[in-house]
Amino acid sequence: MGELPSYDLELRAADERKRLHDVVAEFRNRVHENLDLKNQLREHLRLASTAAAVVALGLGYSLAGLFVRH
Repeated sequence: MGELPSYDLELRAADERKRLHDVVAEFRNRVHENLDLKNQLREHLRLASTAAAVVALGLGYSLAGLFVRH
């Protein structure tokens, strides 16, 4: 097999670097979107509201129990 000229190898390396850069940029965007709390709450509003209500009721019941004798 013949060897590739160094110019062709440099072009391939540059293309590969660009491809890797694009993949990393896309990965960073996806991670940022997935870790964005506002977007997550907006997408899962019903679940977040239910969880907040359960926590609030539990805390309220616990605190009320401190002040009431049985």
